[in-house]
Amino acid sequence: MHIEDLNQEIESCTRCRLSETRIHVLCGEGDPDAKLMLIAQAPGETEDREGKMFIGPSGKVLDELLQKANIKRENIYMTNLIKCMLPKYRRPKQDEIAMCSAFVDKEIELIKPLVIASLGYYATKYLFERYAVPLPIKPDFHTVFGKVLFIDNRKILPLQHPAAVLHDPVIKEVMIENYRKLNVILTDCSWFPSCPMKRLYEKGILDKKWIERYCKGDWGHCVRYRMEEGGEPHPDWMLPDGTIDERLHKHIAEML
Repeated sequence: MHIEDLNQEIESCTRCRLSETRIHVLCGEGDPDAKLMLIAQAPGETEDREGKMFIGPSGKVLDELLQKANIKRENIYMTNLIKCMLPKYRRPKQDEIAMCSAFVDKEIELIKPLVIASLGYYATKYLFERYAVPLPIKPDFHTVFGKVLFIDNRKILPLQHPAAVLHDPVIKEVMIENYRKLNVILTDCSWFPSCPMKRLYEKGILDKKWIERYCKGDWGHCVRYRMEEGGEPHPDWMLPDGTIDERLHKHIAEML
């Protein structure tokens, strides 16, 4: 199956009650060869009326966030967990998610993105359940935003939905920082090939979590990376979070 075939199936879908109230059913948009896929919740009124994704108020916010992250819309693939507008912006029902997420599963299979960013609660919940990641309780759910996960050789980055800024402008700076991670995690750290952390990991000495979290994840927040870029001296046995681990000193000496 090609993405065009899937889109035809989506456009003719009448599986649930939402087909009775929608104007347009929204297929995914963007580059079918994209490394980055964004999964939002559902179309809004403007999107439902015009048949295009993120062209309403939240779309303007998304464009700004992507610009801050130095990412162009045409280079990504965007889709929704729910393909039709939810009447009066109500929450999606479980059967609607169950039926519509089958399309998202197929989109992931066809696009094969290296990075998937979920925008908001329901899209994030869907990904966590799909990949059997434990869900935090709802009052603590906000803690997952901006945290990079490695699942099935793929990076997952939960993000706040752009509409969150419209309701609470105070969180905008945090959101900008989180969205900037998109550009970071699309590539590995430039220092990784020569980094002692790589050699320690390959020798079975360093836990994989350090490589996933920093070297191949959010290397922009790696203390080692920042010091390398700034030309600041630091010991080879310093961990990516800045911790000096004397236990690694011996291993480093043996590798020299």
